Amino acid sequence: MFNMLRMDLRRLFKSRSFSIILGVTAVLLIMVTVMAYAVADPEMMDAMEAQGAEITESDRMMSEYIHNMSQLDLIHETLGSGFLLVMTGIGMTLFVNGDFSSGFIKNICSARPRRWEYVLSKILLAGVYSGMITVLSVLLMLLSPVLIHMYPAPDSISHILRYVLWMWLPHWAFGLMALALVLLTRNTTLGIVLSLVAGSGLTVALVGMLGKLLRWPPLEQYLLAAVVKGVYTPENGITPIGMVLACTIAWAALYGIGSLLSMEKRDI
Repeated sequence: MFNMLRMDLRRLFKSRSFSIILGVTAVLLIMVTVMAYAVADPEMMDAMEAQGAEITESDRMMSEYIHNMSQLDLIHETLGSGFLLVMTGIGMTLFVNGDFSSGFIKNICSARPRRWEYVLSKILLAGVYSGMITVLSVLLMLLSPVLIHMYPAPDSISHILRYVLWMWLPHWAFGLMALALVLLTRNTTLGIVLSLVAGSGLTVALVGMLGKLLRWPPLEQYLLAAVVKGVYTPENGITPIGMVLACTIAWAALYGIGSLLSMEKRDI
């Protein structure tokens, strides 16, 4: 199993899809940072108004809000939207599907007949994949504002490290969703579609709307997109680990069992 994991890691670092995912993530995060800087700068707002742009009182309030953000406020405003869930899900979908589209999976299962080893190696790979994209995104959100002379109020290193851990766990579980869908369908379509739909929070909105109509308890709070969004709030800081850990374990177990069943029951 660990030999397969080492092999997967070597392939991952050389894969084009991983480089594209990291590149797109970095470009979008930098764009968001630059836009936040433009909105937060009062002089920039005055210049835009002088050029004929319509600046309302709500725009001024938003500018002041962004200007007063701490580092974690700015980071979570960007990453807590589900953006990283989408990138993690799509990235894992593309990478795992490469085993099937290339026929590499037949070689793996010939050398390693115990298919559960393949699934476990991919589960660990999802942890590495989600961990790397989470850590690199947080580092970029810490460094990029400094490069454009935007200085949010600093947070302690311990708080930032806790935030990274709390964010990594649900992203790992979300990566397992992509793994399960690829092993079930043997293609990328469903994995990419559900990564976009679930990662963006659309499923949270739909489940919440359905729950109100049927008078259910708020089940949407246990979906991974809602868990990620609730990891941090400016008012209360970082959420206690209990909720994050419980939802991560539950969804990871569901997707892990689904992956094992799909791999064992379906032909290669």
